Amino acid sequence: MMTQPPVFLSKADLARRHIEGLIISRKVKPGDRITTREVSEALGISETPIREAIRSLAAEGWLEVQTHVGAVVASAGSEQLREIYALRGRIGSLAIELGGASYDAKRLAEIDANIEASAAAVATQDVLAYTQCNHDFHILLYDTPHSQWCLRMLVNLSALTSAHYGFSVMPQRMAESLAEHRAIRDAIRAGRLDQAAALVTRHEQSAYSALAAELESADRRTPSESAA
Repeated sequence: MMTQPPVFLSKADLARRHIEGLIISRKVKPGDRITTREVSEALGISETPIREAIRSLAAEGWLEVQTHVGAVVASAGSEQLREIYALRGRIGSLAIELGGASYDAKRLAEIDANIEASAAAVATQDVLAYTQCNHDFHILLYDTPHSQWCLRMLVNLSALTSAHYGFSVMPQRMAESLAEHRAIRDAIRAGRLDQAAALVTRHEQSAYSALAAELESADRRTPSESAA
């Protein structure tokens, strides 16, 4: 992110960031357990602030606390996906509108560099590299002084989908996504923020449509087709 981190982070904040990082980086996936012991060993802190972090993340939808199991990484059900992507589109478009003056020459140069790296990932069909580029692209769009609440909500919404429904499920979506990123960048560069905001909404709608089609196709496959 482009904003400076807080000078002081509580132990609960550190634990929260650690768990968020595990989810966003796909080191843990939906259904995987998050134990206080493992986080405690990784960070060298007691389990009490980790429990606080887990409660906070569960309240925001990152984790689910299951009886006799504990905290597991949450996943969005198919009935929730349409709503999540619609929210991402609307909040993202608002973030663009609020961003305004933050899209200066320096920010645009960073977006250009991101798109170049994204193109390289598409050319080599490097799903992990493109996933990171995609995350960074949206941070560059939304992390402005006037859209911090939008950013927080979008990061949370993204965490609900990216670990399980990302480009590894639909790698063919990468080239389409990149073309949409270029169109958004071009509109911002031209100062057409209304157009860029509309393109962000369309971008999320396209992502949802591609995912819904992929999930429907997967549901139609027979066990023998899935194993082939």
